[in-house]
Amino acid sequence: QVQLVESGGGSVQAGGSLRLSCAASGRIFSSVAMGWFRQGPGKEREFVAAISRSGSSTYYADSVKGRFTISRDNAKNTVALQMNSLKPEDTASYYCASRPSSFTSRYASDYDYWGQGTQVTVSS
Repeated sequence: QVQLVESGGGSVQAGGSLRLSCAASGRIFSSVAMGWFRQGPGKEREFVAAISRSGSSTYYADSVKGRFTISRDNAKNTVALQMNSLKPEDTASYYCASRPSSFTSRYASDYDYWGQGTQVTVSS
C-alpha cells in the first residue's frame, strides 16, 4: 500500500511563501517520478510541477515557473514544493502524486497514487 501525506499548507498574504512537503511510504521512492497538482474552487485539477526519480529533471507549469521549486530527498522519501511570490490565484488544494516511471509528466492520468491534499489560501 502506497501512502502519500502532504503537509505545510496554510494561509498567507500575496507575495508570501509556503513550503509544502509530501512524505511517501510503501514504494521504493527512488524508483518513481513525483508530481504536484492543484485544484482550485470550481476548477479542474491542474499540473503544477514534477521531478524525475533522480531529481535531475524538473518540469513546471508556465503559471508557476520562476516562483515555485520542486525538490526531493530520496534518503528521506520526501518531495517538497517551495512556493514563493504567491498570488491569490494560487489558492487551491495541493496534491502530491507518484508515477511509476523515471520521467516527469504533466498528465494526471500518468500518476497512480495520490495524497489527500493540503489547502493553500493566498489573500490579496
